[in-house]
Amino acid sequence: MQSNVLEETQAFITKQREALVKQRETIFTQQHELQRQLDDVNAMLAKFDVFEGKRTAPTTTPTRRASTGRRGSKREQLLQVIRDGHGLTRGEILEKMGLKGNKSGEMSVSNALTALTKGNQVARRDGKYVAA
Repeated sequence: MQSNVLEETQAFITKQREALVKQRETIFTQQHELQRQLDDVNAMLAKFDVFEGKRTAPTTTPTRRASTGRRGSKREQLLQVIRDGHGLTRGEILEKMGLKGNKSGEMSVSNALTALTKGNQVARRDGKYVAA
């Protein structure tokens, strides 16, 4: 009886966690899209300023700071999943993060895996990602 309640509670917590991870990924996607739109508007305003003679055109493209923090948190989350799993395939990672079937989430994980591999924080052994 008591173990049944514990199992149900653990299942509930797991389900809620997965829902929150999906919700967070959706918000990150929206944030990325809003940042892109803001960058587009700022670029147009800068062109108007140049046209009106208010200032000169920038010689370099401004960097976007908003995505830097998010990238780090996604990579840290991914590293933690890999450490906890003691070697996982990409598909297993996506399932554990609740992103299976979420195209933008899958792409985000793939990009983070590539960056972590290039940064020597993750290595591939026997088709699985392991913490380096």
